[in-house]
Amino acid sequence: MNERVNAHIMILIATILIAGSFLASQKLSSIIDPISLTLLRFILALIFLSPIVIFNKNRLKEVIKVVPKAMIVSLVYTLYFIGMLKALEDTTVLNSGAIYTLVPLMTAILCIFFFKEKIALKQLFIYFLGIISTCIVVFNADLNLFLSLSLNNGDIVFLLASFSMALYPVFIKLLYSKKDELLVLVFATLIGGIIWMSLTMQILNIPYEWNKLDLNHIYLLLYLVIGTTIITLFLYQKATLVLGAKKVMAYIYLSPALVAIIMFLFEGYTISFGVFIGILLSTFATIIILRQK
Repeated sequence: MNERVNAHIMILIATILIAGSFLASQKLSSIIDPISLTLLRFILALIFLSPIVIFNKNRLKEVIKVVPKAMIVSLVYTLYFIGMLKALEDTTVLNSGAIYTLVPLMTAILCIFFFKEKIALKQLFIYFLGIISTCIVVFNADLNLFLSLSLNNGDIVFLLASFSMALYPVFIKLLYSKKDELLVLVFATLIGGIIWMSLTMQILNIPYEWNKLDLNHIYLLLYLVIGTTIITLFLYQKATLVLGAKKVMAYIYLSPALVAIIMFLFEGYTISFGVFIGILLSTFATIIILRQK
């Protein structure tokens, strides 16, 4: 199995894990502030990885070298989380889901400026097909819900957050190297994320309230820490270095479909025929983008 196939498998696994995190985060965010929860995820993930890095002198030296670059990568990474969580105070999940479909197109446009890549007319059509198909899933194939979409201040915040997410794989490709050890990159990114999240907590005066979490929440917390923080950081950063930013972000079109499937399997969510068509179209759009040179 060649490196590119491995990278596609990695990013597909990461997309599935992130889709599952919506359900886990929803259950925990009702207990403590979501930004506080995100900071806790980063800290616990860093603690898990610390023994592997701290007791290896070479890795420790590399982390110190990489941290300045990681501060930039982690800034756009954490800005997305902060923007998303603050936006949801003023907007709906449906609105944010619709706006999030713009991320692959944003990334493709950014690649024109950073890597001199081009967007063919055919490819542009596929991006719009991806946006339409994922909106079908997000709005549950209800045209009235889509037509009632109106933008508010929260939507503008989430639009900026989505732009940060579009920058995330671009900066990974720009600043990190295949020669860098992946563990070092993830560790340095987590350090940066903790610094930015801690500053946010202080500026917004958000209480930590970690004591509210008990043993009943440990499985959900472990899933967020190991599954959607440590593992997805590894998978995203490795896959981006191999595939590039545009192809990695194309998998976003599968995200609402995967969330719908996970909700169907674990929460009894019903998938209508219209949503099923949206899932097929979003899968088709993703495959087409991935097949582009």
